[in-house]
Amino acid sequence: MSALSLRSFAWLAFFAAILAAWVVMYLMATGMDLDLLGRPGPMGEKMRAMQPGMEMGMGGGMAMDRFGPLFAMWAIMMAAMMLPTMVPTLRCYDDLCRSADGTTAGWLGVLAGYSIAWVGFAAVIAGVQVALLYGGVIDMLGIAKSSVIAGGLLIVVGAFQFTRAKEVCHGVCHSPMTYFLGHWRTGFGGGVRMGLGLGAFCVGCCWGFMALGFVGGVMSLLWMGLATLFMVLEKLPQIGHRVIRPMGVALIAGGVAVLAAPLVTGG
Repeated sequence: MSALSLRSFAWLAFFAAILAAWVVMYLMATGMDLDLLGRPGPMGEKMRAMQPGMEMGMGGGMAMDRFGPLFAMWAIMMAAMMLPTMVPTLRCYDDLCRSADGTTAGWLGVLAGYSIAWVGFAAVIAGVQVALLYGGVIDMLGIAKSSVIAGGLLIVVGAFQFTRAKEVCHGVCHSPMTYFLGHWRTGFGGGVRMGLGLGAFCVGCCWGFMALGFVGGVMSLLWMGLATLFMVLEKLPQIGHRVIRPMGVALIAGGVAVLAAPLVTGG
C-alpha cells in the first residue's frame, strides 16, 4: 500500500472514530433518559435525586458516582469533542508529509500523543466530578446545585478568555505549523512527543469549556455540540483570534444572568 493510500485510510479511521464517539455519547444520554438539553425524564429525575453510593437498579444507566465509569464517559467525551478540533493540526502535519520528512507513522504518533494528553485530562476531571458529587456541589447528573456555583463558573471561564495563559495556549493551537517547526521530531515516537506537547497546550486552552459541563449537565448533548463548535472555530486560521474575547464577554454576561436570576424571580 502506498504512503498516500495509508494516509487516506488513516483519515477515514479518524473520522470513523469521531462518529463512533458521538454515537456512544448519544446512546449513553438516551440511556439515562436525557434530552438534547440534558433535561431528565422520569428515569433521569430518579437518578438525579439519588445520593452517592446508592444503586440505581435494573436499567438505570451507568454509575455516575464512581471514578471508573465516569473516567470512561469523559474519555469518550474527549474523543467526541476534541478530535474534531484536531483536524487543522493533522492537516498541517499532512502537508509536511508532502513537503518535508513527515510520515504516516508520525501522523499517527501526533494523534496518539494528543489523545494521551486529553485522556489524562479525562482522568482529572472525572476525579473532580466525584469529589464535587460527594461534596454536595453537583447532583448525580453533574449539574451544579447552586446558581452561585453555576454563575461563578461561567464568569471564571469567561474571564479566562482574556488571560495571558489563554493567549499563549491558543497561539500554539491556532498555529500548529509554528510548533512543528520548533519541535520537529521524526517517526512515530517523535510524533507522540509533538502530540503530547500540542495536547498539553490544547488542554490549557480548552479546559474551561469542559468544566462548563457542570453548569448544564455533563451529559447534555447540546452543550457538547456547542462547545465542540466553538473550539473548532477557535482553531480556524481565518477567525480563531476574533472569537475568543466575544465568547468571554458572552460567558461573563451569562454568569451574571444566572447569578441575578434568583433575585429577579424571587427564587
